[in-house]
Amino acid sequence: MESGVVFSISIGVALVILTAFAIYIAFGPPSKNLADPFDDHED
Repeated sequence: MESGVVFSISIGVALVILTAFAIYIAFGPPSKNLADPFDDHED
């Protein structure tokens, strides 16, 4: 394979992994520990 193809595939895989991790943090079990800053300043 050419080095450009390998580089493109590795960037794509890294992007998919990062996106999956962000979705897990936002909506998975760790999201129970997240605080909503807008709720803290509600009038």
